[in-house]
Amino acid sequence: MFWLFTNRIVFAYGQDIVIFWHWRQLLIELAARVNMENRLIKLRKFMNEHKLECMLIQKPENRHYFSGFSGSAGILLISNHSNLLLTDFRYIEQATMQATQYEIVRYHTVGKTLAEMINKLGVFQIGFESDFVTYDGHQELINNLHSVNLVPVQLDALRMVKDENEIASIKKAVEIADNAFSRIVSFIKPGMTEQEVALELEYYMRKFGAEKPAFDTIMASGRRGALPHGRASEKIIELGDFVTMDFGAVYQGYHSDITRTICMGKATAKQKEIYEIVLAAQLAGVQAVAPGKIGKDVDTVSRNIIIDAGFGEFFGHGLGHGLGLNIHEEPRLSPANIHTVLLRNMVVTVEPGIYLPDWGGVRIEDTVLVSDEGCQILTASSKQLIELY
Repeated sequence: MFWLFTNRIVFAYGQDIVIFWHWRQLLIELAARVNMENRLIKLRKFMNEHKLECMLIQKPENRHYFSGFSGSAGILLISNHSNLLLTDFRYIEQATMQATQYEIVRYHTVGKTLAEMINKLGVFQIGFESDFVTYDGHQELINNLHSVNLVPVQLDALRMVKDENEIASIKKAVEIADNAFSRIVSFIKPGMTEQEVALELEYYMRKFGAEKPAFDTIMASGRRGALPHGRASEKIIELGDFVTMDFGAVYQGYHSDITRTICMGKATAKQKEIYEIVLAAQLAGVQAVAPGKIGKDVDTVSRNIIIDAGFGEFFGHGLGHGLGLNIHEEPRLSPANIHTVLLRNMVVTVEPGIYLPDWGGVRIEDTVLVSDEGCQILTASSKQLIELY
């Protein structure tokens, strides 16, 4: 229930009493709480399906997703009736503010406190993240947790479909990257180094609101464009170079990913040919994204255009990947993904490329949201070939 006073709203949610100064703030908080409850319901359904009495979560992205806590140290213990967040003295206040649906437990010695809490919960079948916990970490769990059965599971698939808050954060991260690209097109000049341009790009992403770059910025010019992951180097950008820029921003923990290839000066006939092939493949890939499609099928639509043009051997990576709290998440748009079906509100990239040794390369990438109609392209930057004179 809530009470309305002059200039403020007092809201009772369970045992919590929260004061808001504006209706918008109240609605945002309510939406966040509902989304968190839905995530926990989804997790507990997963636990029941795998006959787990408790889930031990250490992976930072999953810890954030299921609690809201963004600190660097913490363990979630989630049973059918309890939510516990174990952390050290550095994060008690932050955890209390962010993980509002959790009991916060301070630890001095992680293993000892973990054992005490599990004993208090009285659980036996405990899931752990086998794709994150190292061998040594697993041995430490075994040494500290006696008389329990540790069951290996993976939780990342539970994050594939995004809720409204996640989509809003991703859209903002995309907008930041788009704005930074607009700035860099007016900044880049022959004679600059790749590192100089990358630094400017990252500076403007931060200025426009990014917490940090989504990954090490790829800035590959001239022949270095043949390196799909060519990080910015000391190479000088020259007139006539293609310059491939692959970058992204992080906003409220969520990532964006964009690639554009531009030409310094007037493009040659071969540069235009390669660019148009990649652009056609990218547009076809975007068109193929829709609910019910399998990752391999979307990849095939785009890849066949490059194969038919005679450049299939020079497109060696998957067409795209999911993104969210991590830059690379499920689902994958690749020849290897023959199982995962695209669903509404998944967010994926579409990024075909051609990479020619001793010549250079082209990649074009958008971040897209799977929608009822197919997909919504979130990236706004133009995909027409930009020639800078």
